[in-house]
Amino acid sequence: MKITKILVALSFLFAVSTANAGELSVTGSIQATYQSEVDRTTGNPLGMDRELKFSASTELDNGMTVSVMQDTGDDLDFGNSLITFGNVGGLVDINIGSDGSPLDAIDDITPSAFEEANGSGSGSYNDIGDAASDTGIGFKFSLPILGSVNYKLVPKMDGNLNNEKEASADTNATVGNMYEVAITTSLGDLPVVGSYLDGATLTTGFAEHDHTTIANSDDAFDVTAALTYATGPFSFGIQKKVHNEGETGATALVDAVFYKDTAIGIAYAINDDLSISYNTYESQRHNPAAVNLRQESTAINLGYAIGGMTIGFQDASTDNKSWATGSDDTRTVSVKVAF
Repeated sequence: MKITKILVALSFLFAVSTANAGELSVTGSIQATYQSEVDRTTGNPLGMDRELKFSASTELDNGMTVSVMQDTGDDLDFGNSLITFGNVGGLVDINIGSDGSPLDAIDDITPSAFEEANGSGSGSYNDIGDAASDTGIGFKFSLPILGSVNYKLVPKMDGNLNNEKEASADTNATVGNMYEVAITTSLGDLPVVGSYLDGATLTTGFAEHDHTTIANSDDAFDVTAALTYATGPFSFGIQKKVHNEGETGATALVDAVFYKDTAIGIAYAINDDLSISYNTYESQRHNPAAVNLRQESTAINLGYAIGGMTIGFQDASTDNKSWATGSDDTRTVSVKVAF
């Protein structure tokens, strides 16, 4: 009911304003990769990725802005879409759609010249930010001292992307709502101590997902905190994450599966075009029904930019892949052209 009232109020607010003509732009990228995997036999090592994004914006007579976005998947089918009403009341940006989520955007923000330590196939990847592809309503605003706040609510997160003028009905009647919030604080802006912390940023995030409406079951949740620092050509970051998958039934005989991860990145910009980084990623799983060895990934990354083209290289190694005995080494070369 609260969400309905908010949307009705917004509809009235926007209806009383006229809009000026906007502009449509198309951006995107095409990426080609070559990957060798030392520890297993593979087939064709060549891979491709392609993205297209259509965006437009306009300004209302009352000073507010309206921007829209539609992107595509690898098959050029429609992907995420978003409409954003900027500067509402001079205080907040309000968006409706399915373009990412606050936690998905900060899943691993430690510095890297190319990819995360386990971002090119070495080791298992445990993502946070389940609301990335679900339609929700979001709010972005700034608070004194605390910094920028990014909030998203997905009512009845059942994974269904509705068309206009429809609801998802009982696509999955056993799930509830999900919300995510991320806060970015520039420590250099803090009173008294800020002058000693210039260049440091603290990013925190939390999400809770009522993934089942069954009584006495635990919700899934994510929590993360990242401290990053940059000075001259050097940048450093450390990030802690907890991902708890919750319980899907009240009669579960074991605890929920959860993960505790730590990411570290150290990067150096050799010049304006060439950079190098060393990245690590450790993941400890708690699953009473499985082996839970500590997975450890390390990687050396190189990145070289030539105008709109970026060449990336990663040499990565993982011990105890998938939290079990075994290693996984990969070498990846990437050529990506943005337009």
